Amino acid sequence: MEFFFSSRGKAQTLAELDIVMNRSREPTCAGASACYGYQDKGVMIAVASDAIGGKAACGRNYKVTCTGSTNQGVPRLCTGKSVVVTIVDYCPPGCRGTIDLSQDAFAIIADHNAGKVNIEYT
Repeated sequence: MEFFFSSRGKAQTLAELDIVMNRSREPTCAGASACYGYQDKGVMIAVASDAIGGKAACGRNYKVTCTGSTNQGVPRLCTGKSVVVTIVDYCPPGCRGTIDLSQDAFAIIADHNAGKVNIEYT
């Protein structure tokens, strides 16, 4: 399934995007998140970049599925499962990916050693 968003007045289709796991911390920033301040939203959470709406994506739920490795030398990183995450923070321009998942959420869809995988999300 594809996801549509508007960018500069044009509709664009995003079928597969990169997803990044930050191994050193959960995706929320040190301090309050842009969406929920200091409210605990659990561990199935993610940070949105401008590619999926940035701050406007706050509170949205996305079903994320790994579709393959970004490194062709590392096969079979995807688990075949999907995870539903809630966007709890905003990743400003310069992010390493489209959606930055918590470690717990990433582990459901891919081997944690992957770090970055191709995805589909709805």
